[in-house]
Amino acid sequence: MESALKPFRVLAYVVGVMLLILCVAMVMRYGFGSAGLSKTIAPIHGGLYMLYLVAVMNLGMKARWSWPYMLGVMLGGTVPFLSFFVERKVRERVAGQSAAGQSTAEA
Repeated sequence: MESALKPFRVLAYVVGVMLLILCVAMVMRYGFGSAGLSKTIAPIHGGLYMLYLVAVMNLGMKARWSWPYMLGVMLGGTVPFLSFFVERKVRERVAGQSAAGQSTAEA
């Protein structure tokens, strides 16, 4: 499960930063008429978001999360700043599951 956590964490941060840049690009596009930045950032963010979804599925299947929980984590990449909070909660949850699994294995 730890092998699936690292790509998820990296992609959560990257998608979160790209989403913030995309928000700035949208303000520039619709507020100031400068569409160049958004035309570049939007497809990059979309591709990275798809990789984020794959990383969530990979981690969720290995951690045996419920589908509603996985969907909530997936939606974390759609709201600015939310992916950073979701990443922290997921990291704590996986650490808790790993600790519980190790204590069960030792007993």
